Amino acid sequence: MKFIVSTTALLRHLQLINGVISTNTVLPILEDFLFDIQQQTLRISATDLETSMSTELPVEAKEEGRIAIPARILVDTLKTLAEQPLTFTIDEANFGVEITTDRGKYKLSGENGDDFPRIPVPESVTEINMPSSGLQRAINKTLFAVSNDELRPAMTGVFFQLATDGVTFVATDAHKLVRYRRNDVVAPEAADFIVPRKALSLLKSALPSEDTQVSIAYNNANAFFRFNNVDLVCRLIDARYPDYNAVIPKDNPNTLSVPRAEFLNTLKRVMIFANKTTHQVLLKIAGSDLQVSAQDLDFSNEASERLDCEYAGEDMDIGFNARFLLEMLNVMDTEQVNMELSAPTRAGLLLPSEDQEHESLLMLVMPVMLNA
Repeated sequence: MKFIVSTTALLRHLQLINGVISTNTVLPILEDFLFDIQQQTLRISATDLETSMSTELPVEAKEEGRIAIPARILVDTLKTLAEQPLTFTIDEANFGVEITTDRGKYKLSGENGDDFPRIPVPESVTEINMPSSGLQRAINKTLFAVSNDELRPAMTGVFFQLATDGVTFVATDAHKLVRYRRNDVVAPEAADFIVPRKALSLLKSALPSEDTQVSIAYNNANAFFRFNNVDLVCRLIDARYPDYNAVIPKDNPNTLSVPRAEFLNTLKRVMIFANKTTHQVLLKIAGSDLQVSAQDLDFSNEASERLDCEYAGEDMDIGFNARFLLEMLNVMDTEQVNMELSAPTRAGLLLPSEDQEHESLLMLVMPVMLNA
């Protein structure tokens, strides 16, 4: 089997799916790309058995066939080559791979493509379409809040809640929670599933900058994302997602409005002086005055800054983990942000001052108990 392909085109497609491959795998073939040539089209696939990605590009080929090629050595080689045609010659007897360039020849050992794990195909699926820009925003605004706690598997992914009037994306780690809704995407019937963090991280990197439609198909076991010539398949997390609506406080009489960029920069500075374990900052709100302070008693470090704000409610002292507030403010994009508070021991809500078209965003952060 022989085919000719452009160096940069091949490298671009390999880098798109290379993140799927795990370094500490039990099956050596999982460290390979599967090259499958049909009708002058090269389909490249990678999998870790939980998540799989495939992409296609045209090649010059007279024959059809498949071969598994070690990923790392191939990518490392292509990175060092200038743009030129590459000729791949496959010895179907021993799965040897020979790559020929204008000036060089490189040989490596491949494996039988028929031994590569089967990648799930959509069967008995329901499908919706979503603009890539909307999906990109949904991932950006939720992924940071996903939990790393493997003992609570449901929280290690983003909850997709589909309905006939819109879609909701939820992430939480029990300290913070994000709910992001879009009403420009609807499902034929209500459904929900949990997509793992790794799959969404790969999807976030692979989504194109120009807007395109993404097909999202799902059944009881897998979710299938398809756009342009890229396919991503992931096994869904088999767990029940917690009732997130139950923890969102409904009655929050105290409302604070503050410039996002100023609040963000103040937190960055003041947090340097906070305790390195708790990252605790104190918000002291009185009238139109917001004071942000932190201290680390172990090292006698302390800092405070004052911000102008708009506030309606009773004067309040409330403590938060500054890292959580920073993560939330970083993914917001309005000039002003609002905080809704009820009591120093109750969760606070962080909201954009105005929602973008077709979307609504709510973030919840648990307070930290203030040291007496």
